[in-house]
Amino acid sequence: MRSTVIDPLLILRALPLKHFEKLYINMSEFHQDDHFYLARKSQTLQARARLIQNIRLFFTRYGFLEVETPLRIPSPAPEENIEAFPSGNWFLQTSPEICMKQLLAAGYHRIFQISKCFRAAERGDKHLPEFTMLEWYVAQYDYHQLMDQCQEMIKAVAGDMGIVRELIWQSKKINLALPWERISVANAFLKYAPVTLEEALAQNEFDEILVDYIEPQLGINRPVFLYDYPAKLASLAKLKENNPAISERFELYIAGLEIANGFSELIDAREQKQRFEEALRTRAAKNLARYTMPEKFLLSLNALPPCAGIALGIDRLVMIFAGKAKIDDVVAFTPETL
Repeated sequence: MRSTVIDPLLILRALPLKHFEKLYINMSEFHQDDHFYLARKSQTLQARARLIQNIRLFFTRYGFLEVETPLRIPSPAPEENIEAFPSGNWFLQTSPEICMKQLLAAGYHRIFQISKCFRAAERGDKHLPEFTMLEWYVAQYDYHQLMDQCQEMIKAVAGDMGIVRELIWQSKKINLALPWERISVANAFLKYAPVTLEEALAQNEFDEILVDYIEPQLGINRPVFLYDYPAKLASLAKLKENNPAISERFELYIAGLEIANGFSELIDAREQKQRFEEALRTRAAKNLARYTMPEKFLLSLNALPPCAGIALGIDRLVMIFAGKAKIDDVVAFTPETL
């Protein structure tokens, strides 16, 4: 006797609208690991696959080598505000950064990677503890050149997906015409915040003011790069030669959502070790997980050429392209559905 396979998408199409709305509400409330929960994500997951394929095409078209680095590492780069998941005596990577820079130092001067990353204590409408990251690095680039390349990549990928001039996210039109807007952190505080950048730093309220007052204003009508972060907020970034209080770091925002974080890379091993030591002391004072000094990474900095690198959240970019407000809607499974 032959078994019958029922396509859940056909069932959804056959339901009257009032029943579909009731089903959708129930699924949203209870995370249902059944066929309907996954079936309603079909268009988004297909768009996600096309996006990733087109990103790969862009980088291979421009002579980048796709690389793979271990997910499980002895220790992540010591940073104060990023928590890694332990894996035995090691950790799951929070970013492939330190391994990719070792490849860069070994002579692989144009590399990219799309990989899973893991960060503890991160869950919300815009965060998952396991997420997909695109990172790429280019020798002899600085952060301004990387901003140029970032906007060109996203614009090209959008074009490959049939989005030529603008995209629509949550009923908002976002103009993708190049070049995209750029605003310094200091000017963003002057324009949008109730206090200056210096006052926010003195009050130890930089993150709170950035999130509450500035981020909601960024990239609303067109993408924007927020650049020139305070030196204390860029643990692996190069400082500006004419102003060491400022780092050559930027973040990309679209529709108020942080999409990417990049910078001119610090290549001074001594300075990098000092920053790591300070971060380790801060972590110890806060009784956070103990990380070890990544000595092999520090040694590789002696051979690292001037370069720039960037990390871009694939899940968040899919949110923008697919018009979704929650990160749960652009991945097949979330931790709660497993």
